[in-house]
Amino acid sequence: MASRPPAVNPPTGSAPRVLVCAYACNPTLGSESAVGWNWVLAIARYHDTWVLTDQMNEPAILAGLRQAPELATRLHFCYVPHHPWHYDYRRRFWRWAELSPLRPLVHLSYLHWQRAAVAIARPLLAELSPQLVHQLTLVGFRFPGHLWRLGLPFVWGPIGGLEDTPPALLGAMGWRGALYFGLRNLINGLQRRWSGAPRQAARGAAALLAATSSNAALLRDCYGVQAQVLCEVTAPPIAVAISLRAPDEPLRLAWSGAHIPGKGLPLLLQALAGLDGAFDWRLDIYGSGPRSAAWRRQALRFGLASRCTWHGQVTRAEAIGGLRRAHLFVITSLKDLTSTVLLEAMSQGLPVLCPDHCGFPDVVTPAAGMRLPIDRPAVFVAALQAALCRIAADEPGRRQLAVGAQARAGDFDLAAKAGALRELYQRVLAVPASKGRPYCESGGPDGLVTPHG
Repeated sequence: MASRPPAVNPPTGSAPRVLVCAYACNPTLGSESAVGWNWVLAIARYHDTWVLTDQMNEPAILAGLRQAPELATRLHFCYVPHHPWHYDYRRRFWRWAELSPLRPLVHLSYLHWQRAAVAIARPLLAELSPQLVHQLTLVGFRFPGHLWRLGLPFVWGPIGGLEDTPPALLGAMGWRGALYFGLRNLINGLQRRWSGAPRQAARGAAALLAATSSNAALLRDCYGVQAQVLCEVTAPPIAVAISLRAPDEPLRLAWSGAHIPGKGLPLLLQALAGLDGAFDWRLDIYGSGPRSAAWRRQALRFGLASRCTWHGQVTRAEAIGGLRRAHLFVITSLKDLTSTVLLEAMSQGLPVLCPDHCGFPDVVTPAAGMRLPIDRPAVFVAALQAALCRIAADEPGRRQLAVGAQARAGDFDLAAKAGALRELYQRVLAVPASKGRPYCESGGPDGLVTPHG
């Protein structure tokens, strides 16, 4: 049985009631689970918020709510029963399936969960009287859910996953990664063109939110709709002080992510191997995955093993503590959205070196780090080497970038996200449903609204 909400009062004019669908929503995890949790916290700052989520998240959510009692009157959860055939991030099989040719099973499992969620949502409408509904996670464009069919103003997003992996980068992923992402490109193109549910949901939405500007452009090109760009990840509280590097201290680099082909750690290892003792450095590597053993062997072949520390999978608190001790954060993702750890690093005062693609250009400004060309892997590796040498030789400049990174992270904190969502909901609710998608058809150049610059 699903967890049913108690009897509720009609919504007040000052606090609109919102029904949110967020399969991934967990305060103890990163990635999409962190996206779901942080977004519902942001929504609940100004709205009476009811969230449909998976039952497996219930223990962590209850613990999280005990730490935020001020939200208890505005944030409520209704748990959709979890069945053995539903995707479960706690199970090794599902984690493996997500990164294997069995990934379609993950999609089918989630589609079944969405049907269960809307079956619970329908009888709630009369009881809750929500003024709008919001499909939140999972963020992939393939999965708009079914809330858009309920006859209420529908908000969808953040939306990601429309982008292909540039063919020139496939070779840097190894043959397994190249095969996986090459097939993904093919399937992505077919689904963008022929999948009916995303097209219908996008065109029927009162407002769309794109995780990155490139995904917003693809929503416009593929479906003829405009979307507001609102980064899917949220910055944690800003650290009090940045990490300072003493004159005789090695440059401490940090890299974090799942150890899968799309994260591209070998590009950083290649860049470090080509430095030929230009400066002293140490690298902290966080995360784990199917490529961990191969990447360790590569570091050994390059003669880097003594300077690399492999921390494995650690808690979020441990990871942030490690970032706080570093001097520079490096991202090498060949396929990504924005990455939760990017804003975690910036909030701790770490300048960023990243590829100039995916969602990184929407976040990393010249005052916060360096975006490096990634036309081809060799071009990126050469640019990364040059950037590392430049930062290692200019500690005052690195500290200036660290201050800029913290300031930029503040543009993506919970308060900023809450304000952006409040404005969006107000615009949606201010226009009669018969007017169509009022907010998606307004904004800046090309109809894109980017409140974070």
